[in-house]
Amino acid sequence: MSKCAGVECQQANAKMQCPKCKDLNISSFFCGQDCFRKSWSVHKATHTQANDVNMMKLAAALRQSGSAIGAGEPLEDGAYDPFPNHPYTGKLRPHYPLSPKSIVPDSITKPDYAKDGNPRGEIRLAKGLATIKRLSPEEIDTMRRVCRLGRYILDKTAQQIKPGVTSDALDKYMHKLAIENGSYPSPLNYHGFPKSVCISVNEVICHGIPDKRKFKEGDIVNLDISVYKDGFHTDLNATYPVGSVDDASKKLIEVTRRSLDNAIKICKPGTPFRNIGSQIQPTCDKEGFSVVKTYTGHGVGREFHQAPTILHHENMRSKGEMKPGQIFTIEPMVNASKSYHVDHWNDNWTAVTRDGVRSAQFEETILITEDGCEVLTAADDYVPPAEHVKIPTIKSDQDVISIQDI
Repeated sequence: MSKCAGVECQQANAKMQCPKCKDLNISSFFCGQDCFRKSWSVHKATHTQANDVNMMKLAAALRQSGSAIGAGEPLEDGAYDPFPNHPYTGKLRPHYPLSPKSIVPDSITKPDYAKDGNPRGEIRLAKGLATIKRLSPEEIDTMRRVCRLGRYILDKTAQQIKPGVTSDALDKYMHKLAIENGSYPSPLNYHGFPKSVCISVNEVICHGIPDKRKFKEGDIVNLDISVYKDGFHTDLNATYPVGSVDDASKKLIEVTRRSLDNAIKICKPGTPFRNIGSQIQPTCDKEGFSVVKTYTGHGVGREFHQAPTILHHENMRSKGEMKPGQIFTIEPMVNASKSYHVDHWNDNWTAVTRDGVRSAQFEETILITEDGCEVLTAADDYVPPAEHVKIPTIKSDQDVISIQDI
């Protein structure tokens, strides 16, 4: 006879076994249905822990046999692939278990999806006429400050990229930096996304989930940083080399950045939005690269994603033209082959190239002015005005982050 596993229950005659525990071969019993229901929110963590152990055992067995995982990169010690039978397109593999979601203090103002993952404001806008917002001078000033903070956080986080550092450590670094500067990391729990930043490595096009894999010499890494502060979101990203990379990767990064710059040059009042893709796609096509069509740029401001939709490929059916006060992102994703097709891992987020080649991306947030445009996320020497900003530091080959007052 087993002792009840219920929270604060002392019954010694527990006979009802949790069905999930039975499947996972866990010896866990309850004295009755009521006790089981009351304890569920705490008890269910047992299933995750047991599954992590089982998956690590499976990963070790597969690694030893040379099957499945052997087709990709070796996994780090203590990590497992949660989708061992997935038909991966390249050598990259997820390294689970994921660390818990980072905590956001109550003092930080949060977007409407922070608690349950449901962006209600975006959904309301999508059901309407998708009017492209034109911001007031006061709103633009706020966006300008938030965008400069986003650039500061991106640049500081990018400085930590080096061989031996994990994307999970970068996620914790970025999260801490955002919180210390009074902002919410926009990706966190957006439609349930489990981390504070998207980090996409090598063949991952976008929406990579930070995990335990260590960066390796020759990787390329995209950091997609977004923060929410004073009622507004910013959005920007860039692709970086890890140490020394091959010439093909250097060219991919350079061409992707150049295609974005070519598009920014034509942004001014009266320019059709479709002309953006007409600048980006030819730049990439002539280098033998392809522009991903699945994902787009977007309006950004009070909502993380809003009208307009910015296509990065040539499409004459795209409607609308630029007007002063509009703010949107341009963020081309470029694959190192003529295939623009996308596959996804089973985590429902990670988008990868279908042929396993590398992909790069750059993103800026653009304001249309009376006579041209302003890149709100442009690199500058901005430093947050906080009197006691705290900067995290990461040591290579470690996930531990120490905070130092400066």
